[in-house]
Amino acid sequence: MKQCLLTLICTATVTLAAAEALENKKTMKLWPDKAPGALGDSPADTPTLQVFLPAEGTATGSAMIVCPGGGYGGLAGHEGPTIGEWFAKNGITAFVLRYRLGPKYNHPIELGDAQRAIRFVRAQAADWKLDPNRIGILGFSAGGHLASTAATHYDEGKPDAADPIDKVSCRPNAQILIYPVVTMGPGTHAGSKSNLLGKNPSQELIDLLSNEKHVNDKTPPAFVVHSTKDTVVPVSNSDNYVEALKKAGVPHEYIRGEFGNHGFGLNAVWDAKCIAWLRGLKF
Repeated sequence: MKQCLLTLICTATVTLAAAEALENKKTMKLWPDKAPGALGDSPADTPTLQVFLPAEGTATGSAMIVCPGGGYGGLAGHEGPTIGEWFAKNGITAFVLRYRLGPKYNHPIELGDAQRAIRFVRAQAADWKLDPNRIGILGFSAGGHLASTAATHYDEGKPDAADPIDKVSCRPNAQILIYPVVTMGPGTHAGSKSNLLGKNPSQELIDLLSNEKHVNDKTPPAFVVHSTKDTVVPVSNSDNYVEALKKAGVPHEYIRGEFGNHGFGLNAVWDAKCIAWLRGLKF
């Protein structure tokens, strides 16, 4: 699989036009024209990545896609650029994803934006001096659902795609989930479910996006954080996901305890431990 992925990346790199230069805090569109399924031309209809670069001489060559939370109806500011800056200070090139939101957009649009973000970075990794095999994804709350969806619903690329970015894999190499929504079944966050799936989703769709049901031995390593005092997204979301990781033999670290309500963002409970965990993965 690794050799197949590298072959796809090399093919895509050869056929891509010159990569857009990376500049700190620059925002890049994921598609040059309208995004697939776009219902307008406003910023809310245009998925983007904002770049956060490590200081010169400190970059590790790894990258992280950052998915802010907001119940699939907004994007929390303290879970976006703040996190991008933190990664950059630790030598990791960060790309903060502005993905499309409900209720205007429902699945599969949000997942498509996240998958495109991973492909976008991987396809241009050589030009940006990044390792295509060290691209992770982090998400908070509903962004954690999006990140765990990307980690459990992916493909190795479409070799016959007209767009060279679509030729490469959208599988992340690591996943970081902070007080994540994981299930769309019992114990979910109702607002996230409604914004993502609409008002009356089928049981098939609920099961498809209940990510604890889709973990297997190919699921990327995971770092999970959840407070038992969370009154917005029950800790059972992470408990059940971690249990599935254990059963599948997926390497993971789980920080669970009484350390505040939902939405605490970056803090000392998990930040240093997360960086240490990433270093263990050569990020």
